[in-house]
Amino acid sequence: MLLEEILVKPMTRSPIKPILEALIFVADQPIQLKEICQVLSDEDPKEIEQILSDLVIEFNSRDSGMELREIAGGWRISTRPCYHEAIRRYLKTKPSAKLSLASLETLAVIAYKQPVTIPEILEIRGVSSSSAIKTLLDRRLIIPKGRKDCVGRPIMYGTSKEFLIQFGLKDLSELPNIEDFEELLAN
Repeated sequence: MLLEEILVKPMTRSPIKPILEALIFVADQPIQLKEICQVLSDEDPKEIEQILSDLVIEFNSRDSGMELREIAGGWRISTRPCYHEAIRRYLKTKPSAKLSLASLETLAVIAYKQPVTIPEILEIRGVSSSSAIKTLLDRRLIIPKGRKDCVGRPIMYGTSKEFLIQFGLKDLSELPNIEDFEELLAN
């Protein structure tokens, strides 16, 4: 078949599916369903949602290095985790800058107890977390969530959308349960 025949041949399938795939591919952040519906305003939102569900099943059933996942309230095409080391070697990059143990502990406290204040983090960790908080704010993994209504009105912190993106989570419900950690420690 000649290229001209392909280009002028009428489309027999819904043009929404390839448009959805293209939108998700070019989005610099996970693209939300409401954003997709705004772009495809002439289409029925329920149909868009159904085609998106079909696309996820179709895309993720492929034996490829890419996957389509819901992350941070939106959709993103990303590489499968099992291929990350090969990708790193290709790009000749070091693994992303690591967080210190203090920053990781502080981030864990915030993720599981949010919204939480610095004094509450101190009570849980037993050590000051001010520098860890600064690091986590600089990396946009946490954000201020307002002030606690008590003496001194300390700032409360919670995880950010960037946290969900960096850790590949759809939402906070995908965090492991504390009981899972206790089982690991027991073994």
